[in-house]
Amino acid sequence: MAMSEPCPRFSPNCANKPPLPAGVSDYDYSIKSPVPYDGPLMKSDIPWPESATTWTAGQPATVKFQPGGAAHGGGHCQFSISYDNGKTAAVVHEVLQHCFFSGASGGNGADIFEYTFPLPATMPSSDNALLIWTWVNAVGNREFYANSATLKIVGGSGNSYTGKQMTIANHAGYETIPEFSGNYATGMQLYTNAPNITITAPGSSGAGYTGEHVASASTIVEPPSAPAAPTSSAPAYDSATLASPTASATPVPVAPVYHARVAPIPAPPSKCA
Repeated sequence: MAMSEPCPRFSPNCANKPPLPAGVSDYDYSIKSPVPYDGPLMKSDIPWPESATTWTAGQPATVKFQPGGAAHGGGHCQFSISYDNGKTAAVVHEVLQHCFFSGASGGNGADIFEYTFPLPATMPSSDNALLIWTWVNAVGNREFYANSATLKIVGGSGNSYTGKQMTIANHAGYETIPEFSGNYATGMQLYTNAPNITITAPGSSGAGYTGEHVASASTIVEPPSAPAAPTSSAPAYDSATLASPTASATPVPVAPVYHARVAPIPAPPSKCA
């Protein structure tokens, strides 16, 4: 799977793709493929000459995906914002368990190709913000997918945004989330236990780790409509939940239990180099 709107960096498939920056010679024709296990999450940290689109803080934001990709039974997706070209990223929306599907599925053909979510009103304005979409697939080889798109954000009322730290898994130096095998609670602790971080736009101050575990992102946890495979005895989620930016998230006990890898202070080196 790969984003189509906003047009991700290096994508050859967008109708209105931004020009390549100086020093970059070609597009990524395997943009739907997972990130190499020991490779960078993004191909380059070279700043791009222009943004792919403009988002307005406090208004709905929409991300669309290319049809025809392999959806691998769903899994966990996050949409995060970074102001330092991917060195630190805070989640603004996540779809856990059944990303690309309306319920449990073992198939490869996605049902859902578009997600719309509120961009927080306090999100700082910036001419060079970065949207990062990440995904851990439910079925198949243990993989990590990521696309990024340069954004212009306008209308923000704040100098900083606090949200959950973007979760990275199935990648060198990070936890491996096993294949779900019908248990869509697999790996959830990595997401529910992620620490909060505060991100700021250039020229602002106060970035850093808050030590809090309050869900600032909007979160959708889809209930399985039918088991795709024999399930474990882990508790099921009763309903879809849309958390407000200030609501506290109540951790749900699940099995197996994973321990999130918490980045040190200061923030870790960029994974986008």
